Amino acid sequence: MPTNSYQEKFASIRPFDAEELPAAFERLLADKQFEAVITHIFPQFTFAQFAQQLRACKTSLEVQWTFAYPFLIGLLAKASSGGDMDSQAIDMQRRYTFISNHRDIVLDSAFLAKFLIDNGCETTCEIAIGDNLLSLPWVKDLVRVNKSFIVERNLPIRQMLASSKLLSEYMHYAINEKHENVWIAQREGRAKDSNDRTQEAVLKMMAIGGEGDVVDRLMHLHIVPLSISYEYDPCDYLKAKEMQQKRDVPNFKKSAQDDVLNMQTGIVGYKGGVHYHCAPCIDSFLATLDRTLPKGDLFAAVAQHIDKEIYRHYRIYPGNRVALYLLTGQKTERNAFSAEDEARFEKYLEGQMAKIDLENKDEDFLRTRLLEMYANPLINQRNAQ
Repeated sequence: MPTNSYQEKFASIRPFDAEELPAAFERLLADKQFEAVITHIFPQFTFAQFAQQLRACKTSLEVQWTFAYPFLIGLLAKASSGGDMDSQAIDMQRRYTFISNHRDIVLDSAFLAKFLIDNGCETTCEIAIGDNLLSLPWVKDLVRVNKSFIVERNLPIRQMLASSKLLSEYMHYAINEKHENVWIAQREGRAKDSNDRTQEAVLKMMAIGGEGDVVDRLMHLHIVPLSISYEYDPCDYLKAKEMQQKRDVPNFKKSAQDDVLNMQTGIVGYKGGVHYHCAPCIDSFLATLDRTLPKGDLFAAVAQHIDKEIYRHYRIYPGNRVALYLLTGQKTERNAFSAEDEARFEKYLEGQMAKIDLENKDEDFLRTRLLEMYANPLINQRNAQ
């Protein structure tokens, strides 16, 4: 596809190209809210120094190298006990669509970009982001500077079909023409209970673009199941709170401010260990499928394979084992962790429970939801063996 027609066709959703960056930089630098955020995140710079460095960047990758990469190094040092990614099953010279479980709104894809560079990849990844998170114009500019493409949500059915087609075609273009990696979550929104399941609708969208049958189209995206494991989820108490609100308030929906709070909490909160694990690319699995199967059966088989690969490669922490024991009371689980592990996790739970500010706070319900968040990865991993 010629560059001009690419720019025009995908203009509403794609990341900014290099020639569009200077204008985007100026819009950002003129925004007072953006200035306040930057001076908070990068206190070592004056805003004028930041602006000078930003204007010197010629590509989005340069922006990431200059600002995002050092920020993430510092964040891991301050808010985790360390982070890494096992990528032995894939070839860093190739480009892939990473489809992962979804824990954190901002950091799931941000850490992937960092770990790709750490593991020898020449580039980072383009990021699928829902437009529900882009209510502020400067945020929309910022994510497109940061190699994000936009997933339109809550559209009427006819518009949704057209939007899904455009999104799928863009993903195929990014992988096969731009030679970029792509990250997309396995489902719309985070799995609040950590019971990760690939939505077949995501796979159906991915198979709209490209050429050939369903299997061919998915193979063209070179899908890699990616397991994301945080020892602690800083947003766990916010997720539990939302579950009670949905239980108690008919048609409850989060506000834009709730999303901002989740993003802030996820970034600055302590995560303990952070581990990413790339399963083998599923191209060889796809090649074994019976292409005469009904499409629904094909998508179900692919979703189940992705789920199993994600489950198998979770990193299980002591807190996961303690949570399963506290949830089930099974004595056989008691031998899997130490008394110190249990005391540490109980203290952590107590602290997270104390942060939940609800008028009719249901302690038993909330504690059970928190325990499930940490037990479910272990339960799913055992079932996947």
